[in-house]
Amino acid sequence: MKISRWWVVVAAVLSIIVVRNATAQDPLKVAPDMYKLVFENDRVRVMEVVFAPGSKIEKHSHPDHFGYVLSAGKLRISRPAGDPTDADLKVGEVLWIPAETHWGENTGETEIRVLVTELKEPAKKTKAAKKTK
Repeated sequence: MKISRWWVVVAAVLSIIVVRNATAQDPLKVAPDMYKLVFENDRVRVMEVVFAPGSKIEKHSHPDHFGYVLSAGKLRISRPAGDPTDADLKVGEVLWIPAETHWGENTGETEIRVLVTELKEPAKKTKAAKKTK
């Protein structure tokens, strides 16, 4: 059976689209108008994210990370599986978020500013404690 070149091209293009959509993008690339790099070294990456009222950010991914709220507001975070999470962010609040893919929307009437710190090193696995007699 002979496969035409046309089908090979179609299959290649579909593969690229699937792979591209399966891996979410870096937030600095997805929303360079919202995310600004503040600091980076071999262990962490720190970014400031600014959500204007009503603004949305497309699907993106983070490794384990935490956010420090600089300006309060209402934020809706959605994930590929499950219902969205609505948060009423307070100044000075710290949010821990395990590695995930998500997208967000400022559902309030105030500008939200968050300092996001991504951890570059994966969590260390802890050994089970040995029982002593």
